[in-house]
Amino acid sequence: MKKTAFILIFWLASLAGFAQEFPSEMWHDGFLVLNSGDTLRGQLKYDLVNDLVQLQANNVVKTYSARKIRYFEIFDRTINTYRYFYALPFRVQANYQVPVLFEVLYEGKLSLLCREEIVTESVPQYNSYPYYYYRGGMPYSPNQSRTRLNYNYYFLEQNGEIQEYNMKKNSLLGFFGRRQAEVKQYMKKHNLKHDKMKDLVRLVAFYNALIGS
Repeated sequence: MKKTAFILIFWLASLAGFAQEFPSEMWHDGFLVLNSGDTLRGQLKYDLVNDLVQLQANNVVKTYSARKIRYFEIFDRTINTYRYFYALPFRVQANYQVPVLFEVLYEGKLSLLCREEIVTESVPQYNSYPYYYYRGGMPYSPNQSRTRLNYNYYFLEQNGEIQEYNMKKNSLLGFFGRRQAEVKQYMKKHNLKHDKMKDLVRLVAFYNALIGS
């Protein structure tokens, strides 16, 4: 009976994981501004992996690539806030740039951008099983796959150059130039992390305040 109950709980947990819906899979109220200057309103669904936005209005769905988009705004009901995205030129090769969709997290002389993606990873379930299984005399625990949102961060400088952040603390401080010592002190004082979105926003806001943004 205990074994049956355990299997049922595990199955329900797995089912809940499959049922999870991410913001990029949902339709959001919002509007889209094209390079032509036209503003289109309706339900929007974004695809940052392929740099596409779908617009649903009057029972018609149209798809726009980043090459045609200036920016778009949505109200994301999963977090109850507005989100802002711009199509910006990004260097993909030494002398080649293409329009890429970025979400703006903070805008200033130094701006913080991000791109989200859905990733699937394998997670050991050591705590989920009452006993280890054994194979070849060695203990092991089955893995369960899960999906989650991953964020890649970028910094937009005043000259229009977009630099990807490699999630290393020393690289982060390098974006703050001559004020990095002050930012580092602020970071330490407030126990801010170099890989947390809300902390990165605070650090960029502090830096922009220092330079008089």
